[in-house]
Amino acid sequence: MEPHDLEAYLHEHIPISRHMGIAVVQADLARVTLRAPLEPNINHRSTVFAGSCASVAMLAAWSLVLLRVRDAGLDARIVIQHGAMDYLTPIDGAFSATCDSPDEAVWARFMRALERGRPVRVDLTAEVESEAGPVAKMTGSYAAIPPSKG
Repeated sequence: MEPHDLEAYLHEHIPISRHMGIAVVQADLARVTLRAPLEPNINHRSTVFAGSCASVAMLAAWSLVLLRVRDAGLDARIVIQHGAMDYLTPIDGAFSATCDSPDEAVWARFMRALERGRPVRVDLTAEVESEAGPVAKMTGSYAAIPPSKG
């Protein structure tokens, strides 16, 4: 899936991503980077609303799982099971969230479980940056749930 295809998918299926101004900068099996502007994500202190920051970070990681599942030719419902954010500094401009892929052994185990029709989980980290450098970090567990048979 090309970056523009992922962006169109997100905007259609997760409409808030369009309202937040999320753009896909990079989308491949190794890394997903999403970018968002300050304006639609601003809070009362003229910085990025923490919920917007968390949403972009969580969506970057979710998108990586989506790309991996689709690349394997599998179908699954992808959900975040647990997520935690660490905020390092206020964000006063556009920001991006990047989720790098864990090693291939993690994905091999993940895909074997999905192929067998079992739910599976993967732990991912998304780093959030602005022009000032690192500003936040999200860690999350994502579950992929195969379609029910019947």
